[in-house]
Amino acid sequence: MKLIGSLTSPYVRKVRIVLAEKHISYDFEVDIPWNVGSHVSDCNPLGKVPVLILDDGTTLFDSRVIIEYLDNVSSASRLIPKFNKSRVMVKRWEALADGITDAAATIFLERKRPDIQQSVDWITRQQNKITLGLKIAAQELNDKKWCQGNTFSLADIALCCTLGFLVFRFPEIEWRNTFPNLANLADTLERRVSFLETVPKL
Repeated sequence: MKLIGSLTSPYVRKVRIVLAEKHISYDFEVDIPWNVGSHVSDCNPLGKVPVLILDDGTTLFDSRVIIEYLDNVSSASRLIPKFNKSRVMVKRWEALADGITDAAATIFLERKRPDIQQSVDWITRQQNKITLGLKIAAQELNDKKWCQGNTFSLADIALCCTLGFLVFRFPEIEWRNTFPNLANLADTLERRVSFLETVPKL
């Protein structure tokens, strides 16, 4: 199978970490949708990454769909619980993390527009989502080792990909000082090989 994505996308990073943690081999093709000559739209009509191309040519897009597929391809290192309540809570963590990332990405893109076209109110609205999202994540993590249950899961991967994206694109957001428990979780996970090999870079 082949994964198409960029080296900066937190959604692509999330999928790459899952592939590494589950020891699934794949080819990785870097293709940035914003670049002239990008072929991402040939695989995903929405023009977004990540895109996973299966051996039979089927294409999967949206990180959540891709990860759902990957977690069922191999029973090794299950990252999404089968039990309904635990499963829902892990997916809830992923939704929270992705929501924070969506807000941050929206700000990043808005700031690329000419100053006169930027909406201060829109940026502020997204900043509030990030602040409240991080606050809830810290409250629910509390003093636990892992986000959900007693083991490493997709919840931890999703949250730490979001935190890594904030470090990469928004160093001015001092979440580490405000939420030390999130910083501790991030520090623990960033030492794993799957995280070390997928650090965002230009």
